[in-house]
Amino acid sequence: MINKIGQIMLYVNNQDEAVKFWTEKVGFSLVSEEDNGQGFRWIEISPTEGSETSIVLHNKELIAKMQPELNLSTPSLMFYSEKLDKLYQDFSDKNITVGEIVTMPGGRVFNFADHENNYFAVMEKI
Repeated sequence: MINKIGQIMLYVNNQDEAVKFWTEKVGFSLVSEEDNGQGFRWIEISPTEGSETSIVLHNKELIAKMQPELNLSTPSLMFYSEKLDKLYQDFSDKNITVGEIVTMPGGRVFNFADHENNYFAVMEKI
């Protein structure tokens, strides 16, 4: 039986820019970074220290060569925030591309784009 999500694999074109975006602009923490010395880097980030779920930033080109059968598309991720308006303003101030805040059946939500123009969503959870 699966009882939680451990890691989400995010395949990116530029790992250095990706970790910079997620840590400096979005505010995630760097959990770990490993390099096998042969070009394979594993960069784990999370929204808070001790978070049960983390994101691992992988080199998309390298993974495509290693496992060409994998779907390397960006997953549709929904993040939660207790302070949606503050986060929206913070992202805007940091020049992160954001969509309008809209009201959905589950609450208010907005989307944002990373440095590679992949879109993610944030929903207000109080």
